[in-house]
Amino acid sequence: MTDHATRRKKIAGAFAAGYGTEPTTWVRAPGRVDLMGSHTDYNQGYVLTMPIDRDTWIAARPRSDRVVRIHSLNAREGSSFSLDSIAYAKVAPWTNYVRGVAAVLQAEGYTLSGFDGSVHSTIPLSSGLSSSAALEAATATLFQTLSDWEIEPVQMALLCQRAENEFVGMNCGILDQYTSILGQAGCALLLDCRDLSSQPVELPEGVQVAICDTRAKRELTGSEYGERRAQCEEGSRLLAHYDPTVTALRDISLAQFEAHEADLPPVVARRCRFVIEENARVMQFAEALTNDDRVAIHTLMAASYAGARDLYEIGSPEMAAMIEAMLSGPGVIGARQAGAGFGGCMAAIVKDGSIGAFEAHVRQSYAATTGIEPEVYPTQAAAGAGRLGE
Repeated sequence: MTDHATRRKKIAGAFAAGYGTEPTTWVRAPGRVDLMGSHTDYNQGYVLTMPIDRDTWIAARPRSDRVVRIHSLNAREGSSFSLDSIAYAKVAPWTNYVRGVAAVLQAEGYTLSGFDGSVHSTIPLSSGLSSSAALEAATATLFQTLSDWEIEPVQMALLCQRAENEFVGMNCGILDQYTSILGQAGCALLLDCRDLSSQPVELPEGVQVAICDTRAKRELTGSEYGERRAQCEEGSRLLAHYDPTVTALRDISLAQFEAHEADLPPVVARRCRFVIEENARVMQFAEALTNDDRVAIHTLMAASYAGARDLYEIGSPEMAAMIEAMLSGPGVIGARQAGAGFGGCMAAIVKDGSIGAFEAHVRQSYAATTGIEPEVYPTQAAAGAGRLGE
């Protein structure tokens, strides 16, 4: 990644070229990686999530009218829209995350100002690191910064989630937006997706998270994500016949599930088993990190990957090649999928002194198997969305 000053100069130059003036306001929001807890968020469960030091910046200047002009340095395209008439964009569809946040904020009664904006992100797109949520969080932060109102952070996360659900059409859970807005530097967050509370979990001394991007892109507005969410909801509904207090898979213990597993359609049973076991793994993994129990870290990450592959069926040939590359790398403690699966990024926990050798090994091994050059980068836990200082 380029350093802060170089990146700022690049964005300011693009802003001046596009708008003929200088930006006056800068905001940022991070991407995130889940260390444990795949697909538990929309089942009202737990996730151990970490905001990362790959982020989205918006440089902006307010306008006196109610027009938003937005351009991306990554996509090299942009569009404009009026805050008085916000329509879904078929051209430059990435701007729908900006439009959606604006539409939802106005629907909630917030007064918005137009602006000219330039967006730049160091978060790989379509790779499971929540580039869309970071753009939503940065947009909401920008609108707040340009106005004289404030939104409580959890409410901001909920409104950004609503923008993605209702305007963009992606029925995601709260995980991505929550992490991007409420993240804390230096810590993972143990998030309860039911009551939206969280507590910080520090990583052990002497280890680092390495993100390994398979560069196998996937579009989650496709059917696979929605199908699995519907299957979990069906399982929860069927299991509620035996216990009326059940409203989500979060409410079901493994013993309760196994007592009625045979009563579920086989594919629904597989999806439910994964989520119920994964939810328990989140709590065990947080404890393993706190205690620096590296055997447990390895075992839990391996079980999560196997369950995602075999029970939730969100694997891919590229993910199989990457897990092999990661687990054979020097200094690796554990490795698993990240994000929703179907390709994208994976995560490893690696001993600090081995991170360079680990990166070189994964690059060579994965490329030799797949013919694809991966991206591998160590990451740190970053602060949540906010104004960008000088």
